[in-house]
Amino acid sequence: MTEFDSNAFLKTLTHQPGVYRMYNAADEVIYVGKAKNLKNRVSSYFKQHLDNPKTIALVSQIARMDVTVVNSETEAFLLENNFIKKYRPRYNVLLRDDKSYPFIFLSAHEHPRLDFHRGPQKRKGEYFGPYPSAWAVRESLRTMQKLFPVRQCEDSYYRARSRPCLQYQMQRCSAPCVEGYISDEEYAEQVQLVRLFLKGKNQQVINSLADKMEAASEQLNFEAAARYRDQISALRKVQERQWVAGTQDEMDIFGFAYRAGMACIQVMFIRDSQLLGSKAFFPKIPSTTTESEIFEAFLLQFYLAGNKVIPKQIVIPQSLFDETAIAELLSQEAKHKVRFYRGAREEKRQYLQLAQANAKNALDAQYGQQKSVFARYIDLESALEWDDPIQRMECFDISHTSGQQTVASCVVFNREGPLKSDYRRYNIEGITPGDDYAAMAQALKRRYKNVQDAQKIPDILFIDGGKGQLGQAEDFFADWPHDKKPLLIGVAKGTTRKPGLETLILADSHETIPLNADRPALHLIQHIRDESHRFAISGHRNRRQKVKTTSSLESIPGVGAKRRQALLKYMGGLQGLKKASKSEIASVPGISEELADTIYDHLHA
Repeated sequence: MTEFDSNAFLKTLTHQPGVYRMYNAADEVIYVGKAKNLKNRVSSYFKQHLDNPKTIALVSQIARMDVTVVNSETEAFLLENNFIKKYRPRYNVLLRDDKSYPFIFLSAHEHPRLDFHRGPQKRKGEYFGPYPSAWAVRESLRTMQKLFPVRQCEDSYYRARSRPCLQYQMQRCSAPCVEGYISDEEYAEQVQLVRLFLKGKNQQVINSLADKMEAASEQLNFEAAARYRDQISALRKVQERQWVAGTQDEMDIFGFAYRAGMACIQVMFIRDSQLLGSKAFFPKIPSTTTESEIFEAFLLQFYLAGNKVIPKQIVIPQSLFDETAIAELLSQEAKHKVRFYRGAREEKRQYLQLAQANAKNALDAQYGQQKSVFARYIDLESALEWDDPIQRMECFDISHTSGQQTVASCVVFNREGPLKSDYRRYNIEGITPGDDYAAMAQALKRRYKNVQDAQKIPDILFIDGGKGQLGQAEDFFADWPHDKKPLLIGVAKGTTRKPGLETLILADSHETIPLNADRPALHLIQHIRDESHRFAISGHRNRRQKVKTTSSLESIPGVGAKRRQALLKYMGGLQGLKKASKSEIASVPGISEELADTIYDHLHA
């Protein structure tokens, strides 16, 4: 590798703010950084005496560098974050999960609807959250169905109703879709109670319901009074197990824990004085990165990735090197003032201690899990007499129902466990229905036919099945052009399909690998086999459901939405169309005789 001429590069470097990228000999971006003064910052990497092991290792791999000049430090923060997301450099701290968080959405319809929402907030209505997970949103929606009879159905379903649905019978909706069941005023009252409940004003909701119950009793409307009484009772039960509550209206709290090269950041979300929940993150961190670098890099990626809501108050466990600039950047992004706190006051301190404790517990659990996975790898290497550490394993499985909607799955494990970003599914076409051997052959060909990166070739390839499925893998890899070739192992289920009774079959010799049911190596193989099975089944179910909800007319060339509608209308539905002759089909407006032949042949193939 030609040595990077840092002196020549620094001579022409500007003192303006900007972002720099470092490349290795393979022309891969290995590090992205930002600087208020590019020349001063980049020069610090090429001093004669460097004492940081990370910097020494980084500099030794630099083959070339380039810079992008910007107008301000704020722009540098944003561009750095975009480059990190784009290139995912090995020496940068990387946020593994950059999805936006879900909300509860209350629409602005005449009869508003409660719904799950994730992504840009473009629909007209009110958004409540963010919640830490989709499960938390759906659990809250289920709770509100029991408390407030406000609809949660799709708009198309709502418009098509001529009588109340099952939700009304279960007393989980007041049937605003049908006249005579609830007045617009009563429905609006329930929507207002939902609004107050989602803002954390539970006591105000209870007081309002109590007033309505008394008024109904005075008017001798005992049925309505009983409904209000039941609502109050249900609300009190929810209040008893309600989230931690305080006086802070909107705030995020960060906890941080670091141990043996692993970091955990715990984020707690407070909205409308309620702790909605928390989530633990385990960013990918380069070795020898300092704790302050990890936390600051994570914080920026967290708020600048996806559609994150930036609160007015952020409680952090440690100081930030560029705290003023980061606060200014987040304020610009949020369009309101953002302040950082260290938990000096009582309530913030309690929340911070809670976040720190959660981060430590989550890190301990993750560390224990990784030790368990590592021990399983060591035992597998021992069982297979493998000299070098196993870095990558893959497993294939096939799923179908009576040969229909066949799906093949490929799951990937590295030394940390499942590597879900590399999982793949393949919809299998053009084979005899139910031919698992042909399905396996097609999946293997599609997976590996264009593989170029040697790191993407697994050390071990597991095939879920017996000698027949394994034989397909043997045939495929017989003419393998690459130097590295995976070890092929078939995982055949026992006679009773009971875990621990699997038979492990080596390729070519078809010898079995003896492993006791309590061996950690077998547990690792069971884990990757079960994961491939789960991934294949979920893909098959999705495909099967899509077929159920898709009209068989959609696959006919030349038949669009308008012609499908005309055919079904004139023939009285799909069954009537199937019974019709070619001439009857041709009599439908917009259908030529040639197209009628195509439709008839397709329906009777």
